[in-house]
Amino acid sequence: MYAVIFKARTGKQDAQYSEMVKVMRDLAFERYNCQDFIAVTEGEQEIAISYWNSEEDIRQWHKDSQHAVAQQLGRDKWYQSYVVEIVKVERRYAFGE
Repeated sequence: MYAVIFKARTGKQDAQYSEMVKVMRDLAFERYNCQDFIAVTEGEQEIAISYWNSEEDIRQWHKDSQHAVAQQLGRDKWYQSYVVEIVKVERRYAFGE
């Protein structure tokens, strides 16, 4: 399993942003086999972590034309800066699942 960690300093997030988040989340699950997607914002900081079965799913998600539009809007309007990290999950522990 892989995780994509998206860390950002937010800018102006409007109604179009909220709608795009929903569209991107649905697309990730429906077309690219995303397993889980968690996002939180505190002040100007946002972090989103998504979980994927393969690097190929992540690559295809990144190349999706709708995702490319969302990325450009993010750079132009919604984020001051961001960093994306892709990591391989070596172990997982859980309690109460």
